[in-house]
Amino acid sequence: MGKALSGIKTRNYLDKSGKALGKIPKFAEDRSTLKDLYRLMNLIRIFDKKVVSLQRTGKMGTFATSLGQEGVSVGIGHALQKDDIFVPYYRDQGILYQRRVKLIEIMQYWGGDERGSRYVYNREDLPISIPIATQLVHAVGVAYAVKLRKQERAVLSTCGDGGTSEGDFYIALNGAGTWNLPLVFVINNNQWAISVPRAIQTKADTLAQKAVAAGIDSIQVDGNDVIAVRQVVSEALAKARSGGGPTLIEALTYRLGDHTTADDASRYVDKSDLDKAWALEPIIRLQSYLTKKRILSKKEEKQILETCKEEVDQAVAEYLALSPQPPEAIFDYQYANMPSALQEQKDELNYSLHPY
Repeated sequence: MGKALSGIKTRNYLDKSGKALGKIPKFAEDRSTLKDLYRLMNLIRIFDKKVVSLQRTGKMGTFATSLGQEGVSVGIGHALQKDDIFVPYYRDQGILYQRRVKLIEIMQYWGGDERGSRYVYNREDLPISIPIATQLVHAVGVAYAVKLRKQERAVLSTCGDGGTSEGDFYIALNGAGTWNLPLVFVINNNQWAISVPRAIQTKADTLAQKAVAAGIDSIQVDGNDVIAVRQVVSEALAKARSGGGPTLIEALTYRLGDHTTADDASRYVDKSDLDKAWALEPIIRLQSYLTKKRILSKKEEKQILETCKEEVDQAVAEYLALSPQPPEAIFDYQYANMPSALQEQKDELNYSLHPY
């Protein structure tokens, strides 16, 4: 454990080479749990790569990968309990999957099929949010309802480092602090807000310290250490459920790919910085730890990768077999009760498509 600037504590359990820095959390003493974290990070990386391939061949819309950031989303998802409520942003595949959102549902969403947002399970979790930081305000409303109903559960919402420059971010923090809500905010600080580097986004030494003015506890965590992410988020969620109030967590990681498939990061990311970041990425770090502790054999690792690929391939096959949504479906997911003006537009479109 070390300290960042401004007195914000930073938590990690594995060093850059995957060596334990001291006593690891109790949950990480379980070999099957560590193998599961390793499996989940690999599954999400394989899934992301496959979806990018679909997008490049015209079978998927714009997509935001989590390349290099799997430790953040997998650690968070592993910490959430069934009765908690998750309010995502657009780079949370690792959390969504652990919330029992199907891979095909994630692909449906990014493929322009709104049925992907109507999860088969966990209907209380909110759908993916594209507008920057608005989901944090939604999370405040959800957490207020949880508190009002005296429920012993927590709400967790995520955003990127760019989201902390939005007004909605500060509004959400202020509301959560004022009302002492059972809410955890996690910033996925991947160092880039599209092409804008962290260094020129804000003069704050850390993003975690932005919670100070709102009277909220905050902490930094090494986002490339999935064990640390899982532990820190678990502690914050437990605190929220017990009435201890909100927490802001800044997870430090690095975006190893483009912002989305509509971006070309090679135009603004220095290759030497990227090479250094690849050496620190979360899957290699956990793999190194598991190997040193003789928890994961080469045979087991191969089997994990093969199983992950089979699961992704099966989901992709199901996605490609779906019938496309008709053009008029764009109107069907705007309101619970369609206003007359929108109904008129839908009728007009239907007539132009089927005039007789």
